[in-house]
Amino acid sequence: MSLALKLALAPLLVAQALATRRRAPVLPEAEGAREGRVGEGERLALLIVGDSSAAGVGVATQEEALAGHLTRTLASEAQCRVSWQLVARSGITTAQALELVRQVRPMPAEIAVAVLGVNDVIDQVSAARAVQQRAALADWLRQAAGVRHVVFAPLPPVHRFPLLPQPLRHVMGADARAHDEAVARWAATRDDVSHVPIEWQLGPEHMAPDGFHPGEPVYRAIGEALARHIAQRLITPETGS
Repeated sequence: MSLALKLALAPLLVAQALATRRRAPVLPEAEGAREGRVGEGERLALLIVGDSSAAGVGVATQEEALAGHLTRTLASEAQCRVSWQLVARSGITTAQALELVRQVRPMPAEIAVAVLGVNDVIDQVSAARAVQQRAALADWLRQAAGVRHVVFAPLPPVHRFPLLPQPLRHVMGADARAHDEAVARWAATRDDVSHVPIEWQLGPEHMAPDGFHPGEPVYRAIGEALARHIAQRLITPETGS
C-alpha cells in the first residue's frame, strides 16, 4: 500500500484501531511452568523469547501453547533431552524483548527461538528498524547467553485476523508481510540466524476467542514446524548439538 493512501486512510485506521482495542477481550497468558525438561538423550538447551504468542495467550496452559508443542516435538524429532526456558511477555515489541532478556538474564542455551513482530507492526515500527532490533536481540543472545543460533518465527498472516475490520486488516496485513520479508532477507545474510516460513490455516476456528491471538491448532502447527527446522537443520546426529 502506498504511503499516500495510508495517509489518506489514517483517520479511519486510527478510529478502527481504537474501537477494536476497546471491544477486544483481554486474554491472560497461559498458565504453567516456564521452564522444564522433556525427552531422553543428549541434552539440548533451548530458550524461547517473545510476546503474547510466545507466552501462550489464547490457550489455558503452556502444554497447549507454543512452548509445549515445540519442546515435545523437538525432543521426539531430535531424540534428545530438551532443557527449556520461556522468557515472554504479552504486548512487547522486539526492542522491549531485548530489554526483558537483559533484565531476566536467562539460562545459557544452545538454540533460541524468537516469536515477535506483531507489536512492532501495531506500534508502527518500520521494517528496517525492526530488523535492526532483531539483530541486536540475536547478538545479545549469542554474547550473553551463549546461543549459537537464533530461530525467528514468521509474522502471522495478520490480513486474516477475524478481529480486525477492513481496511485496518488489509493495512496491518501488508505491514506484517513487509516486516516478515525484511526479516527473511536479513536472516539469509547470517549463518547464526534463521527465519522459518510456516504455512498454516487461520480461520476463526483456529484462533483464540478474541479473534486476534492463536488457538491451540495454530500453536501446534508453529511449534511442530519450528521443532522440525531445529532438528533437521541445526542439530547434527553425531553430536546431538
